[in-house]
Amino acid sequence: MNKCIPHVVSLTAITGWIALVGMAQAQTTDPLLADPADQSEFPQITAQPLDQVVPVGSNVVLSVQANNANGYQWLRNGLPVEGQTNSILTIQNAGVSDVGLYSCQVLNGDQAVPTRAASVEAVVGGDNTAAASTSGNGNVVIASGVLGGGPITVFGTPILGGGSQGSCPGPYTGVVAYTKTVSQGWGWAPISGATVLTATDTNRTDTKVQYCGAYGDNGCAQTTVTIPYPPYSPVYRFTIYFTNNVPTNAYSIVLTGFNR
Repeated sequence: MNKCIPHVVSLTAITGWIALVGMAQAQTTDPLLADPADQSEFPQITAQPLDQVVPVGSNVVLSVQANNANGYQWLRNGLPVEGQTNSILTIQNAGVSDVGLYSCQVLNGDQAVPTRAASVEAVVGGDNTAAASTSGNGNVVIASGVLGGGPITVFGTPILGGGSQGSCPGPYTGVVAYTKTVSQGWGWAPISGATVLTATDTNRTDTKVQYCGAYGDNGCAQTTVTIPYPPYSPVYRFTIYFTNNVPTNAYSIVLTGFNR
């Protein structure tokens, strides 16, 4: 019944595959190793950075733990983050421009082992404000609205990758998934008493939007989807599918009737 979970899982698989490829390259850079099975000179990662969904203006703390490591270099969307060379990366007063996929190259001399890529998403609205306007570079420039409820605006990272599934979403060239970790509640919960539950792409009209409930209910439509009332699941995740021109900056979805 649940057709949207595989696409969410595929994003993890993509970043995991990248990390594995990087690790394999790092571990085979020296063909003259006397014992290929001896990897004692390589860092050993014992704790990976974790995905996070944070309100705009709060702090983000990402960390990695490793044995046999003497250096670190954090990356955002595959590019080095200037000055971030410790095992802990702290982003003060995080904004939309900080949304992305964060990984760390764990170093021991010339040897490097990559971590998984942790997703950082940002939320505007709900308990703080109800709407956000953005400038061309994706930074929040206006935030206004009512306290104590939706709508909320969630910013995620588009990922280039094609596929096709039925008539909706149909063929696509990239996706952005709006999820929460299990520790954060898995997804977004409907506001108690809200009878209108929607997820809308307010940026473009050529995308498909899909919802996925924790209990397996799902639906898909162009530009906006409506979750039937009363909702079947306690929490929901969402995905936007791009049919062309996959954006490179943080991309937003507006959730109406959902708690932050």
